[in-house]
Amino acid sequence: MTRLRPSRRTLLRAAAALGLLRAGRAPAAEPPAVAAAADLTYALPEIAALFARERGREVKLVFGSSGNFATEIANGAPFEVFLSADESYVAALARDGRTLDAGVLYAEGRIGIFATPGAAFAADGALAGLRAALARGGVRKFAIANPDHAPYGRAAREALAHAGLWDALAPHLVLGENVAQAAQFIRAGAAEGGILPLSLARAPAFAKTGQFALIPADWHQPLRQRMVLLRGAGATARDFAAFVWEAPARAVFRRYGFLLPGERPG
Repeated sequence: MTRLRPSRRTLLRAAAALGLLRAGRAPAAEPPAVAAAADLTYALPEIAALFARERGREVKLVFGSSGNFATEIANGAPFEVFLSADESYVAALARDGRTLDAGVLYAEGRIGIFATPGAAFAADGALAGLRAALARGGVRKFAIANPDHAPYGRAAREALAHAGLWDALAPHLVLGENVAQAAQFIRAGAAEGGILPLSLARAPAFAKTGQFALIPADWHQPLRQRMVLLRGAGATARDFAAFVWEAPARAVFRRYGFLLPGERPG
């Protein structure tokens, strides 16, 4: 009878596993993947760092547009937690049986207009400066997230339409895949301003680099942001979702300008 000899690589892997078992340790598990809306680009890493420090476990954060994440999750992407900037995406996934439950509202976002020092308009919540610059042909490029799949882009479009500026501004728009990319266009000089989340405008990367003014909350549909555990979520993912509700995480959300459940715009 011919006996198959294990390869050198197989033997090394077996030896390594045996060493771990003798030391009383199991191979480290991969941190659970968390799909997070791009407006959380600065706030959520701080929360994840607090979680790691207090609980001794880590999560893998992936940022992007909520609409794209919803499509990926529906197609089987291996995320364990989804923090969406639009709760309707969570509701759709729940109806399709992709989640453990209906999720929880964790925050409400705000948008505003950002203008760089060289912009032809000043940042004001009524968008009067943008209106005047458009009338005199002074606007070059203006960045927002893509309204087709980014909730903050959709809110930007609604606010601009409310102000009667959408059609005039459309030829000057630079669309980011998500709000973080729209913000990057502004930082890189590809746009002189745009409509961004308050949470990004408060980030160190934007502090003192331009003007920012909040747009009235009733100019667009509320940005109700919902978090949900997905099918197959493990213990670390569940603990992280619970931690997002605790006081240290809530303080981070508030510092970045998010409204917490039950709070109303000032």
